[in-house]
Amino acid sequence: MKKKRETTKPKKKLDAYIEGAGIIEQKNIVNTLEENYMPYAMSVIVSRALPEIDGFKPSHRKLLYTMYTMGLLKGDRTKSANIVGQTMKLNPHGDQAIYATMVRLARGNGALLHPYIDSKGNFGKAYSRDMSYAASRYTEAKLDGICAELFGDIDKDTVDFVPNYDNTLTEPVLFPVRFPSVLVNNNIGIAVSMASNICSFNLREICETTIALMRDPDHDVSATLRGPDFPGGGFIVYDEDEMQKIYKTGRGSVVVRGKYTFDKEARCIEITEIPPTATVEAIMDKVIELVKLGKINEISDIRDETDLSGLKLTLDLKKGKDPDEFMRKMFRLTPLQDAFSCNFNILIAGNPRVMGVYEILNEWIAFRIECVKRMIYFELGRKKDKLHLLLGLKKILLDIDKAIKIIRETNEEAEVVPNLMIGFGIDEIQADYVAEIKLRHINREYILKRTEEIDNLKDEIADMEETLESPRKIKKYIIDELTEIADKYGQPRRTLFAEAFGEEEEEEEAIPDYTVNCFLSSEGYFKRITSQSLRMSGEQKLKEGDEIIFERELSGKTDLLFFTDKYQVYKSCVNDFADTKASLLGDYVPAKLEMEPNERIIKMITTEDYSGHIILFFKNGKCAKVPLSSFETKTKRKKLANAYCDGSELIAMYELPEDTDYILQSAAGKVLIFNTALVLPKAARDTQGVQVMRLTRTELQTAKPYEDGMIDEPDKYRSKTVPSAGMMSKLDIEQLTFDS
Repeated sequence: MKKKRETTKPKKKLDAYIEGAGIIEQKNIVNTLEENYMPYAMSVIVSRALPEIDGFKPSHRKLLYTMYTMGLLKGDRTKSANIVGQTMKLNPHGDQAIYATMVRLARGNGALLHPYIDSKGNFGKAYSRDMSYAASRYTEAKLDGICAELFGDIDKDTVDFVPNYDNTLTEPVLFPVRFPSVLVNNNIGIAVSMASNICSFNLREICETTIALMRDPDHDVSATLRGPDFPGGGFIVYDEDEMQKIYKTGRGSVVVRGKYTFDKEARCIEITEIPPTATVEAIMDKVIELVKLGKINEISDIRDETDLSGLKLTLDLKKGKDPDEFMRKMFRLTPLQDAFSCNFNILIAGNPRVMGVYEILNEWIAFRIECVKRMIYFELGRKKDKLHLLLGLKKILLDIDKAIKIIRETNEEAEVVPNLMIGFGIDEIQADYVAEIKLRHINREYILKRTEEIDNLKDEIADMEETLESPRKIKKYIIDELTEIADKYGQPRRTLFAEAFGEEEEEEEAIPDYTVNCFLSSEGYFKRITSQSLRMSGEQKLKEGDEIIFERELSGKTDLLFFTDKYQVYKSCVNDFADTKASLLGDYVPAKLEMEPNERIIKMITTEDYSGHIILFFKNGKCAKVPLSSFETKTKRKKLANAYCDGSELIAMYELPEDTDYILQSAAGKVLIFNTALVLPKAARDTQGVQVMRLTRTELQTAKPYEDGMIDEPDKYRSKTVPSAGMMSKLDIEQLTFDS
């Protein structure tokens, strides 16, 4: 019987250990953020999200430069997948990210006023949210003709080059763009704690404005630059003050409205251009929502008829309805009129700066002047080198036979150049050039033709040196380039300016105003019932355990403020709710107003003019009197945070049309009656108020308006100053229970 072989596992040896492992060390959070988060934040700002003075982000630049090196500026289109794969040599962020960047730059997508990529295939549409682009294996692309102005003279040391991520290739830090592309095509970027949103301007207008600024630094930009020009067209609602603000500060907003035509025979409105911030689907969704709410009843149908010819959104108008009046309503209520917020945040020498159009164009002019100077220096060096060689060749012309004799009589090849240097008094570079001339070219005719270039080279070198010393000549060179580009690539404006058909579209929509009976239940159900319907109804339908906590006749224009236990207030209007019946549960307010999960309504305040105050009582004995006007907003905001103080639990909240007496009782049994005139109002919604009832090892339990007969000997408990400790009472606490 064979003996079983024994195996033993070698014991593991701990060859190394981590120093300090398992030790908890306290660190300053500020230092930790500076060491770990700040480098990431700066990387996003400098190397990813914000464009530079050439108008491109790093991802754009890597893609376009790869296409340039692939010969796609003049060659045929190639598969997009091929371009994406080649770009990964410079941009290792993944094929999907690269292709998404490529799609936005393509002519087929329509996102840019002057696309940089000539595309073939489905690249989606900028005006559509749901029209997705085809995969990269199905589409083809090449560089558009305008890219020749991006890469011009890039091989003449006009810009710096840096190694790629693995040091196998080099890529340009910037493009030597020949026109201010940073303002010709829109660019959006979101960095850490900052963002950039640059709108596009007409190429011809930008070139003319740049030329005018180069000739006169005090030129009025608005004289040549009328306003933004968006690729999707539309109309700008012109605001002179806002436009000047954008030109000078780089911040502001441009209101853009869509373009439509009315077909009288078919009685349909065709929308063919929309604002750059909107999509067809967003407009349709909003229209459908407004139809359901009853705010739009002029149309019978809406459909998307977009096809290969372009965008078309069709609305069938009912008989007797005015199309222009209806479209004013559409502009007011839907994204068919929207504001483009400008934030011209651009990297200058690696630092983000928000600049107006004036400053951006001046920065571009300085950048372009530097590019032109570097190009001239490069060409000057080449011409000087060539002149140096030709001067050496000219000396050989004096005695060609001597040069041949020196070469023939030299025994070693390494001695040819030194012997020529000695024989003709030329330097090593010139002698090496002579030695490399082909035998067939060692004749007088060839050498004479070459040396005839010497005078021309001297003139060119002198002209270049003069240009470098003359800012006027450099500016003229750039002006000539801009004039040529404007003539070659300039297009008529796509975005026109809206006729001043009045600001009546800004007026509030006529809201039907009649008195209705409003009810709110403790579970958050709201009912709006007409008087006639209420008289014909039976009992109110409620969920089991629910009860009505608010019942009042209100105007349709009355605003409703719903205060919640999350220290927030949600604003609505009686007319936002549809008429219903007592036999129905009504609208569930938390769902209708999109409240947070498990958020509960604790009080509803009603107002028409935001006059008066609300008064709040907290468990710590403090009372806050806040003007209702603090909850009024100019815009139709539905949610206000920090609606009241969260420092102590809220005991009661009441509307306060005018000052009156309130009765308070603590958990220890003390009672206090005071007048709210003793509490000064505070404009801050979340004010903690003032101490009204002085409490020691107890808390405020109840608070409600005082009514005659509520308690015997009321003067005994009344105080003319606050805070006050109150007086002991045998009053049953249940009698003062908080009533909504």
